[in-house]
Amino acid sequence: MSFLDREHSIADESFSRWLVPPAALAIHLSIGQAYAFSVFNLPLSRLIGVTDSAPGDWKLSTLGWVFSVAIVFLGLSAAVFGAWLERVGPRRAMFTSAMCFACGFEVAALGIKTHQFWLLLLGYGVLGGIGLGLGYISPVSTLIKWFPDRPGMATGLAIMGFGGGAMIASPLSTMLMARFRTATSAGVAPTFMTMGVIYFAFMMFGVFSVRIPRDGWAPAGWTPGSRRSASITPANVTADRAIRTPQFWLLWMVLCLNVTAGIGVLGQASPMIQEMFPGRITAAAAAGFVGLLSLANMAGRIFWSSLSDYIGRKAVYATFFLLGALLYGIVPSTGSAGKIALFVFGYVVILSMYGGGFATIPAYLRDLFGTVQVGAIHGRLLTAWSTAGVLGPVLVNYIREYEIAHGVAKAGAYTTTMYIMAGLLCAGFVCNLLVSPVDERKHALNESAPMPAGA
Repeated sequence: MSFLDREHSIADESFSRWLVPPAALAIHLSIGQAYAFSVFNLPLSRLIGVTDSAPGDWKLSTLGWVFSVAIVFLGLSAAVFGAWLERVGPRRAMFTSAMCFACGFEVAALGIKTHQFWLLLLGYGVLGGIGLGLGYISPVSTLIKWFPDRPGMATGLAIMGFGGGAMIASPLSTMLMARFRTATSAGVAPTFMTMGVIYFAFMMFGVFSVRIPRDGWAPAGWTPGSRRSASITPANVTADRAIRTPQFWLLWMVLCLNVTAGIGVLGQASPMIQEMFPGRITAAAAAGFVGLLSLANMAGRIFWSSLSDYIGRKAVYATFFLLGALLYGIVPSTGSAGKIALFVFGYVVILSMYGGGFATIPAYLRDLFGTVQVGAIHGRLLTAWSTAGVLGPVLVNYIREYEIAHGVAKAGAYTTTMYIMAGLLCAGFVCNLLVSPVDERKHALNESAPMPAGA
């Protein structure tokens, strides 16, 4: 297994940095399957009844915890193993991610087969979540090092695949469940088993093809500081010092609020559109809606992060929060008026900004804290995603249940939640407004200094 060692993944002089994005995409397109988990929600809630939920079947609100736990462990594993990634290199981290993610599917399949919810939670939520976290951060810090001249575009390339994973996973899941469905089974367990094998093989392409730049490498014609602005630090800040700055926690709130406003809707997208337009949206059409949101999520990551290289990270986030709050305030009326096209368009824009927020945040961190430990800092910041992964689905699922229990029709059960999301985005706008350059006293390293031992 020595091929996984960091020193065996150092690129030679003939290696092109443009070969690294495909390696990143192989990982992120795979783990991005998490965004298509809502396709399984209704089938998982009918494992006993098959065609309709029966006594003993899992509730949708219960199943929402599977996605939430996966996101919690994504953030926790990214925070815990961020410094380890910087030390051992992306190849070993990607391999570990592939193992955890694939094994998570197999354990979850056993839980589905035996109808043991704790096994489903352990497999997809815990093991799969650890695979998500390691796979998510591995390509990001690597691409920032390969593209110091265009960090926003680089992080967009890395994270774009995670947003687009559902575009592949949603139709793949639907096709496999149809293939394995019988009169007594929805075909979910064999679908999980098959997807575990497929994704492991695909992720191994990224493991074998990723490279890191050699010491002293820089893009041709580029020199450090050639595109500096007042918001970009001329030095580096260690991860331990970064988390003791107000800038880190303001960005933590910025990410948490932006993600909370989008992740709950994304995790419940398929049932939501079917319930808001009963009789007009079929399960297949809802799967197409999930795939479209995935495409918007994916495109937004490269578009908004690339735009941030020109107008700045702060300006891009201000756009996310103001435009997002406006759209969340308008979308419920489009649903109640039965205007499917406007409803879909609103969520397409919202999800493009949701994805753009993920892709822009590593470059925002790089601007404020430098590049030396950006992977470790990014990993710790992703605990905001863990928090949002619980808050978002809880808001959507439990407010929906409360509204329905008090006589609100299913089509109108999401309205209150949408207005709450708009309020969260307004709070995020204030947090982003307060972000300022890091105090020079926190600058632990200059650009040419080596990384400290144990970093």
